[in-house]
Amino acid sequence: MKTRTFNIVIGLVTFAFWVAPVGAQSTYELPRLPDGKPDLQGVWDFRTLTPLERPEDLADVAFLSDEATAQLESEAAARTEELNAPSDIRTEPLPVGGDVGAYNNFWVDQGARVVDDKRTSLITDPLNGRMPALQPGVKTDILSLGEDLSGTRPVRVRAAGIGTDSYEDRGLAERCILGFNSGPPIVPVGYNQNIQLFQTSSFVVIFNEMVHDARIIPLDGRDHLPETVRQWMGDSRGYWEGDTLVVETTNFTEKTASFNSSVATSVGNGTTLHLTERFRRTSDDTLLYEFTINDSTTFTRPFTAALPMKRGEAVFEYACHEGNYGLFNMLAGARAEEQ
Repeated sequence: MKTRTFNIVIGLVTFAFWVAPVGAQSTYELPRLPDGKPDLQGVWDFRTLTPLERPEDLADVAFLSDEATAQLESEAAARTEELNAPSDIRTEPLPVGGDVGAYNNFWVDQGARVVDDKRTSLITDPLNGRMPALQPGVKTDILSLGEDLSGTRPVRVRAAGIGTDSYEDRGLAERCILGFNSGPPIVPVGYNQNIQLFQTSSFVVIFNEMVHDARIIPLDGRDHLPETVRQWMGDSRGYWEGDTLVVETTNFTEKTASFNSSVATSVGNGTTLHLTERFRRTSDDTLLYEFTINDSTTFTRPFTAALPMKRGEAVFEYACHEGNYGLFNMLAGARAEEQ
């Protein structure tokens, strides 16, 4: 979602007039498993037009009006239709020895709707809808999807790189290690934006469509792994607070970021990150997902985002073959060019 799209909407409702609590209480009767716990199972789709951060020029505008929402979603549909027009389909032969291009719009899915309560950002705390300031000396790593920019290893961004000397110069998603929207935490971006939840009385499994990563989360109160054991997706432990599933994750590797706000940006590293996620059914077709980033080494305060996921239809295969084969060809091509 680009800032300019939000700039042209009209009829905005400002934060001063109304703030609705995310996932307000209702009379919804939760489906339950035999052990009495809420049934969170199924496929959940987290696409949305709502950006992670509120555009700066919207200041204290926290919610869109119905008219503004309709206009925003209509413009998104028009852009999608234009990009999918038959005239944009390549018919000429691909160039020899040149840039053959990458994904076309067929593969990209940014969603068609804003979140249910029409917030202008997924971030709910701080109230300005923006990520908090960084600690002194902490810088955001910013790379590009269009060209390799200088940087250092480890490359903690998800889908951009700093060179072709080694596979270690490429982003984590390019290397098929982590999906660029699967987190944790889960942040909408790109495509394959589904998860599937499986549940027993002792475990919950969060299965990501992107790269098919799966987190198997114990619910039996066991301790986290020793601090010396670090994992790409951290070490998760779950428990219930009433009807809300809470998942706390630590022990991330220093090769991952404290937070990735996009596929080409990262900040901090995972060694000091404490991530808290909350999952709660609010209707038959809605699973409210909230996450809180707590890393005092990177950020001056914690921050929280809320993302209502909608009932999905299926999880499709994502084998990441473009990374498995493309990375080899990329590095081999660089060696050939050097020769």
